[in-house]
Amino acid sequence: MSTDFQRARLSLGVRLRELRTEAGVNGRDLAARLGWPASKVSKLENGRQTATPADLQAWAEALGRPEAAAELKGRLQGLASRYRGWKRVLAGGHRVRQETGVAHSRETTVTTGYEPAIVPGMFQIAEYARHVLTHATNLDDGPRDIDEGVRARLRRQESLYQPGKRFRFIMAEAALYVRICPPEVLAAQLDRLGGVLGLDTVELGIVPIGAPVTVIPKHGFWIFDDRFVTVETWNAEMCLEEPADIELYRRIWGKLHAAAVYGPAAHRLIARARSTLAIS
Repeated sequence: MSTDFQRARLSLGVRLRELRTEAGVNGRDLAARLGWPASKVSKLENGRQTATPADLQAWAEALGRPEAAAELKGRLQGLASRYRGWKRVLAGGHRVRQETGVAHSRETTVTTGYEPAIVPGMFQIAEYARHVLTHATNLDDGPRDIDEGVRARLRRQESLYQPGKRFRFIMAEAALYVRICPPEVLAAQLDRLGGVLGLDTVELGIVPIGAPVTVIPKHGFWIFDDRFVTVETWNAEMCLEEPADIELYRRIWGKLHAAAVYGPAAHRLIARARSTLAIS
């Protein structure tokens, strides 16, 4: 089955072939100029292999079109972003999407993230998670396997108790108040969040309302070691793999980290939010 990533790679291949044919060079001659096997030229042009930035620079220069390198690298960066609309992400249902998250957590030593409007999925209780997935389903008539998705999301939390794992998360204080669920569910979720602060694998910071920040907190994101970043928007999920993108999100996280409070101060913010619910 074709994917957005595969289609983007094929589109890059078509552009590479255009440049070669415009230069009047056949594939075998180009491979000889580059010192590559002829099969590599074929694979790149037919979308069966992902080019590196160095490959694209060499391709453009070998064809006498060094100015085309920037365009090709821009296409590669877009390909590496792996932009996928939510209809495609959830085509297999919530369970499949959440099980992908379980695999990511198992494969990652340090998970770093920021959430501006909800409690991070790693810390959600079942009822809160059910409301999160229900809202996602209702927004765009998504899959209805919500219970299966919740169970898979909770399995992801097993990683919280594995030695050697680290979870470094920051939330906006406003997320403690967002009523995506009934007050009693939010109260239980906040109680759970307070308990998470005691785990030795977790570093949880909260950016207080009114705290000065040096970066605009536009959206949530998760960083998985130094491998990739996931970003969720209203209509799509992006998986960013370029080192420059990963470094950018690390710098953003660092700026939010500087504005956040931890330990007892974070506990007080959670307790204050909990007290507004007037539930025992």
